[in-house]
Amino acid sequence: MAVAFTKPNIKVGQPVVVVKSNGEREPFNVLKLVNSLLNAGVSPTGAQKIISTVQSELVDGMTTAEIYKHAFFLLHKMEKQSAVRYSMRRALSDLGPSGFPFEKFVAEIFKAQGYTIETDQMIKGYCAEHELDVVAYNDKKLIMTEVKFHNQNGIKTDLKVALYVKARFDDLRKMHYHYGGRDMMLSEGLLVTNTKFTKSAISYAMCAGVGMIGWNYPARGNLHDLIVQHKMHPITSLISISADEKKYLIGRGFVLCSTVMDKLSVLHEGGFSQKRIDDIIKEIKALQ
Repeated sequence: MAVAFTKPNIKVGQPVVVVKSNGEREPFNVLKLVNSLLNAGVSPTGAQKIISTVQSELVDGMTTAEIYKHAFFLLHKMEKQSAVRYSMRRALSDLGPSGFPFEKFVAEIFKAQGYTIETDQMIKGYCAEHELDVVAYNDKKLIMTEVKFHNQNGIKTDLKVALYVKARFDDLRKMHYHYGGRDMMLSEGLLVTNTKFTKSAISYAMCAGVGMIGWNYPARGNLHDLIVQHKMHPITSLISISADEKKYLIGRGFVLCSTVMDKLSVLHEGGFSQKRIDDIIKEIKALQ
């Protein structure tokens, strides 16, 4: 969707420098904010208001986290459900600090695509035994997945991880495995992360044939696309519950909003009032 935005409220020749989550400094790029808002389904009118306000309040040295928080605050007042989608990437990070909830989240994505799932598998390769986070299979395919979780968005999965994963899958490809009542060989090995990959990791993966899924990689079928396609909203994306309440639900094994809908008794057991439960149901339904 093409949207006409007013000229950024920044003096020509004096771009505001912002600080990224990894500490790097770069000129503020209004198009990144525009795209993130539109990708979250924000209306053109709402996006224009947020862009104008953010641009008018930019100062040199402001962090991208501060810009995000300000944009989220404005969006939450205007379009609450778009605010949930806008915060999706950070919601994935909030599944931590351990990587186990994200591993379960990845497993749920495979389930949504019709696969049977096994997690935390010790699998014998040709030369060594390997611990795999998620194994997914159906009548035709066997997919083994290494999951890398980062609880900070600025951290990227780098080349050494891609190299390590490639070596593991090369070892696993030489063996036969028994899943779903049949003997199968590895169809695909995947490296999945909740953030981004470094350029060198992507370059190597494209050359060596390493399957990788990150927040915005590949261009189609990335983690963001899969979440939207299968409506896999993490429990941490909900605005109507507190951080402690999210930890409670994650501790009970809930990583998806949709699974809470299937077992509302967990909310009653957690001491949620009926009014709070009704608000949570309303928010989850709005995402579906």
